[in-house]
Amino acid sequence: MDVKQLKALVTVAEVGSVTRAAELLHLVQPAVTRQIRTLEEELGVPLFQRTRQGMRPTEAGEIMVDRARRALNELERARAEVQPRPGEVTGIVTLGLLESTSDLLAEPLVSALGEAHPGVELRLMTGYSGHLQQWLDDGDLDLSLLYNLDSTPSLNARPLVRERLWAVAPPAARLRADHPVAFAEMAAHPLVMPASGHALRALIDAAATRSGIAMDVRVQTNSMRVQKRLVLAGHGWTVLPGLGIADDIAHGTLSAAPLSEPDVWRSIVLATPRYGRVPPAVEVVAHELVRRIDAAVPRGRWPSAQPYTTDEPDTIPLPPRGLL
Repeated sequence: MDVKQLKALVTVAEVGSVTRAAELLHLVQPAVTRQIRTLEEELGVPLFQRTRQGMRPTEAGEIMVDRARRALNELERARAEVQPRPGEVTGIVTLGLLESTSDLLAEPLVSALGEAHPGVELRLMTGYSGHLQQWLDDGDLDLSLLYNLDSTPSLNARPLVRERLWAVAPPAARLRADHPVAFAEMAAHPLVMPASGHALRALIDAAATRSGIAMDVRVQTNSMRVQKRLVLAGHGWTVLPGLGIADDIAHGTLSAAPLSEPDVWRSIVLATPRYGRVPPAVEVVAHELVRRIDAAVPRGRWPSAQPYTTDEPDTIPLPPRGLL
């Protein structure tokens, strides 16, 4: 198999049509059909189901598309790295951002890289910590922000920030940033919570268990946006990191206050693969990302966040080898 065949495979899978794939690849349709058929003959399995709705990958096709996409991405990255201008860092970097951090970090990071390192192509992926960690383990991300993660056999984790979780309620509740809310008071209301299995939900459940407090969970969702909309509509209170509701508080669309008795904190870490070469482009993205975070915390743009220090009781060990 060759690169042209892999490009044809991935493009057909993405658009679901040989005709459309041929247009995107600037080929004639028979050429794309021939490349797919040649791959199928080499592998000895069908890669697509030909249906009235279009071309759908078979189970074997899904596996090949996933691997082919990664191979093409690596070739693209290698080409960018070996053909730089003198003194310029170039390359493609795929960064994972927690959904709650994207509004604060994405635009300043893109602007900083565009000015200082225009040869770096940044690809941003947002999601929940569990999803981002899986993508990092699978090789789909070069580095990612995660939370409450120790270094693992496959990943290094550098602690960056500790941030407090907040009780979030409709504006009529008149919660205030300078007046913490007891966990028991929050739990006395109907609750809209992250779905079970979500890392944030695990933090909340652990605090409730330690305190012997029962929670009245009425709705579960895997979307922070949906959590906030349901709270605004009067379906209950919720718990979110302060950064995730900073704009809502500023605009008065929600009211919120830090949780207390007990306080509940999450630790934001920068996670990177433990093994393999770290390209210069990944190094500069990591450096700029940490600079953006270091600048945001002391300026109060990250509510109730603290720089991570090694004297905290739940300190995550620094990785033996890191980017910075």
